[in-house]
This record gives sequence, structure tokens and C-alpha cells, in this order.
Amino acid sequence: MTPPIPAEVRRSLRETFGLSELREGQQEVILRVLKGEDTLALMPTGAGKSLCYQLPALHLEGTTLVVSPLISLMKDQAEKLEEAGVASEQLNSALPRREQGASMERIAEAESDIVFATPERLSDPGFLSALSRQRIALLVVDEAHCISQWGHDFRPAYLQIGAAAQALSHPPVLALTATATPDVVEDIRQKLGRPRMHVVNTGIYRSNLRLQVVQATNEAEKFDRLLQALRKAQRKGPCSGIVYTATVKACTELYERLHALGESVSLYHGRLSAAERHANQDRFMSGQANVMIATNAFGMGIDKPDIRFVLHWQMPGSLEAYYQEAGRAGRDGLAADCALVFYRKDRQVQQFFLARRYPTVDELREVTMLLERVPQGLSLKELDERLPGLSRNRITVALNLLRDGGVVAAERAQHWRRRPDTAADRKVLEQLAKAYVDKSERDHEALERMVFYAQTGFCRWRVLLQYFDEPLPFEHHCGHCDNCLRPPVQPAAPAQPGVEKKKAVPATAAFKPGDIVQVPRYGEGRVLQAGGEEVMVVFPDRSRRRFLAQYVRPPA
Repeated sequence: MTPPIPAEVRRSLRETFGLSELREGQQEVILRVLKGEDTLALMPTGAGKSLCYQLPALHLEGTTLVVSPLISLMKDQAEKLEEAGVASEQLNSALPRREQGASMERIAEAESDIVFATPERLSDPGFLSALSRQRIALLVVDEAHCISQWGHDFRPAYLQIGAAAQALSHPPVLALTATATPDVVEDIRQKLGRPRMHVVNTGIYRSNLRLQVVQATNEAEKFDRLLQALRKAQRKGPCSGIVYTATVKACTELYERLHALGESVSLYHGRLSAAERHANQDRFMSGQANVMIATNAFGMGIDKPDIRFVLHWQMPGSLEAYYQEAGRAGRDGLAADCALVFYRKDRQVQQFFLARRYPTVDELREVTMLLERVPQGLSLKELDERLPGLSRNRITVALNLLRDGGVVAAERAQHWRRRPDTAADRKVLEQLAKAYVDKSERDHEALERMVFYAQTGFCRWRVLLQYFDEPLPFEHHCGHCDNCLRPPVQPAAPAQPGVEKKKAVPATAAFKPGDIVQVPRYGEGRVLQAGGEEVMVVFPDRSRRRFLAQYVRPPA
């Protein structure tokens, strides 16, 4: 049983944050933070992760540094803390130069309980110098899955956090995320240099989320399915929701089609100007637009509890990404719909992304040769300017890989030079590039699991929970996903006088590869694999789906 929090902390909870009780998991995390113990908190969206550092920050000796991936997220958090009377500071590129200077002065004077910064800011020597002159009582890594190269939303800038923690005299670390597989958990520990970091996992299961998948066999049917899902979600009246796409092009085209039909929609993707993004986000948050059409650039940290549905026009590349995005629905605890429109060709979009994710041997060579020509080294900005064919993210991943292999060194934050005492011939670079072979294979496996989720006849919550290696809070069926509510089972034909009734096929009927079978709602197919409860069937359109054996029948 978790011990109670100290009386003075409970008083702050009530008087500063207006709360009388803590949610599941919050109390354990807060107690560990107060004791100075490294902690990774896995808590679903809407579970109150922010309070896990905001409340302790008022009772720690020193400043709490929060590394946050989005400027809009830290702006929102800072404004709410200001309303609560908590002194906080934010430092990011969106602030005017004068305000950044004033913020640096206040940070150097330790005038704030909490300091928010982007991971990119940790590479600024001046910022680290200002922080190192005071006591950092706690380092918070928000959206910690971004640090893991096994994760779905890897951001190279997060790789600087481990070095920054060393420069700040190794403060206790609190890492926060909604999702992490066991591999991602271990990677977070490794990248932060905290191998024994304790994990508090409250579980991803949220019984208020109704998971659904609708199938489409062509583009026209896909759009019709989306419209049906959109209007079904709003059948009781206009309500807030998000429709996610995988690409900017699809995002813009879908927005224009829905806008032309008179739907109350707004648009959000990374290629819009900051002013456009903020204006469109404000329209959605204020209720002027009911539906946000967006790429995954939208949503992280969005504090809108009454989102009643999240629809996916294109599938994400993994179940981690899907859960992160779908989980933005129903933060108020009320019922919400999470529906994926599955069109098999959309898988090609994710395969294209996977092919471009990791640096090639030739790209490693390109970076190395450039640094060889400049003995004094180059900053990341200079490398970016001189390598126009590579994105900054790709350059950063390449540099970290070369650093791990001892080929280059970072003399100071974001300044890189070639190490003359290490060979960098093609063979060495090929060996380094092999480090990403496993990562690429796992990414492809994650995509296949996403496809399996879209095609399965199993309980969808069961598939999600098993993927994250979490125990089932129910025996076999959640009772509220589409497969549980409408399982692919063929209804029995009514008995007719004088006609002998056919014997029912037992649910455990044995099937073997090559058998022709019938599956209600899907038609006739051929068994590819069969074992235990599960049967994999291939259909004439070459799609493959898995079903519980009890729902598969011999042909009539």
C-alpha cells in the first residue's frame, strides 16, 4: 500500500491546484520524486502526468527543469502555473530575443520553481551555464518515448538530455510518457544513464474508449467510410474530434474535401506558418471548429478533455503511435470513439517512411568527409547548411551514430569534429550502419502489428494490451470494441420443417493450411496458418486476416 503524502504537500495540492485527491499512480510517483529517486511514469493521456512534477517542485530545494518537446505545450503549462501562482520560466525559440534575455537572467538568479525548455535548448552552452550555477533539484523529461530510437516518435534532439544531466551534476530524473514497450523502457533508461530507474505503470487500458476499424477496398469507399464514421460520432449533435492523416498532402486534401461539404473543420500540419497553426488550434480549442484535420504534429499535450472522437484516415506506423493519437479522445473519462479507416494501400505510405528513417553508409560517409575537410570542426547549423541533401534530423542521427562508433566527437554542445585517431573507411561505416539493421527490422515488425490490429477478429483492446506486455483487466473480451460488440460470427439459419438440422461446428474445429473456409462479413478464403485459438486466412484480394477459430467455418 502506498503511504500518504506529507501534510504540507497535501495542503499545496488543495490550496494551489484546487484538488483534494490524487489519481491512480500519481501518489506513488510524487512520493518517489520527493525522495529524489529516478522514476519513469507510464500513465495514459489525461491521467495527470504534469502534476507529478508540478506538486513536488513546490517542496524541493532548488529548481525543477522540464524538457518538453513542443513550445505550445510548455506555453500552456507555464500559463496554468502562473494562474495558480507558481513561479515558472520558459525558454524557447518562439520568444522574442529581449524576452529570452530576461528569462535567462531570471533563470540564472534562480527566481523560478520550474523552468521549461525544449531539448534543443540543452545544447546551448549559455543556458547550461546559467542552470549549473544553481541547484537543479529535478530533471523532468516529458514525452520520454521521444528519446528512444526503438520508439515511434524518436527525436534526435532528445539524445542531448543524458549529457545535459551530467553537466548539471546528475539531478534525479522523472521521465513521463503515455506509452512504452519493454524495449523502449530499457532504451529510455540507457539514454538517460539511469539503468535502475524505477517504473510506475498505471496501464494503458481506458474502458471509455470504444475502438473500431472500418474496412475500405478503394479510395471512394474509404472517403464514404470516413464520412459515415464522422457523422456517426456526431449523431447526437456537434462535438469535438480529430481526424489524423499520415502525410501533409493527405491532410490538406481531406480538409478541402470536408470543408467543401460544409463540415466544421480546421487544419493543422507542420508546414503551416506558426501564426496559422496557432490560429487554427485556437479555433478548435474554442469550439469555433468542431473537427481538426491534422498530421501527428497536432495533439501532444493538447488539454481539451471533451474530444469525443479520434478518426484515422491513414494508419500510423505502429500501435504506439496509434494509441498516443487515439488516446487524445475522452480525457474527461466519458465515452469516446476511436476509429481507423483501413485501406490496405495506406501501408505503402508507412513503408516509404521506414525506408527514409535511418542514415545510409553513403550518408555517414558524406558527413565524415565534410568534417575531415574542416579540422576545427563544425556546428550542427553549419553542417545543415553544407549538407542540403540531408535533413537536420538525419544529420543528427548520423552524428550520434558516428560518435558512438568513435569516428567523430562533440567538443561542446552541437559542435562536431572528426577524430583523427580513428579510421573511417567504408568497412567501418558499414559496421556502424548495421546498428540500425535491428531498428529497421523492429520498425517493420511494428508496422505489421499495426496491420494485424486493423485486420484482426480478436478483441482490439486485447491486441493493444498484449503488444505493450500488459495484463488483461478482463478475461478475453473488453465488451466495447467493435469485434466484441459485433464479432464475425454467422447467425444460425432458422430451422425448417422436414429439413434435417446441420450439426454445429465446434469452436475448436481443427483447420490446416490450404483449407478453404468461410468467414462471416469477409467471405471465402484459404487458411495460411492455424494454431491454438487463432486462424490466419488469405482472401482473393490477397489480404490476410487473423480470426478466433470459433468464427471460422468450412464452406457451405
